[in-house]
Amino acid sequence: MTTASAEPGTPLDDVTLVGRARDGDVRAYEQLVLRYQGPMFRLAVKMLNHRGDAEDVVQEVFLGAWRKLEQLSDNSAFVGWLYRSTTNRCLNVIRARRPLADVDLDLAESPRTDTQPEHAAQVSGQLAALNEALQQLTPQQRACWLLREVHGRSYDEIGEVVGANGTAVRGRIARARAQLAEVMKPWR
Repeated sequence: MTTASAEPGTPLDDVTLVGRARDGDVRAYEQLVLRYQGPMFRLAVKMLNHRGDAEDVVQEVFLGAWRKLEQLSDNSAFVGWLYRSTTNRCLNVIRARRPLADVDLDLAESPRTDTQPEHAAQVSGQLAALNEALQQLTPQQRACWLLREVHGRSYDEIGEVVGANGTAVRGRIARARAQLAEVMKPWR
């Protein structure tokens, strides 16, 4: 195995870090966690609409990934594996929930404080409406839409994550977009 870091301080690529982590290098795995905990948390919090549940899911995903890292057959598949694990755990949490009670509505990041109050209120209202609209989607539609629109994953990657073919993924995203567009009409 060759080292990808030619100069000291140059960040290693994911494949190298995964390889080292599979060999037991805890620091390499820590770098992967630091690199991907933010995107996984953003996905989980939008899917679950609850920060505490999202934090739990992300922690479980990274602990599970560390324990099962040797099962990963291709080091370059690590990121897709994380997305799949996070999405599946979120879907399991949603299935296990009773009717949507105890919903955390304070999910959106605060608007910038240097903008005018009217604009900040409008942006805050739009974000709250979008978060509420996302919760009206089916969990599968929400997962596909978030993976595509927020995380920029390809249709093929999304299909691997949610266990569906490309046509089903495109259909879920199209239905989600149509439903979100309808709900967000007043904000245009």
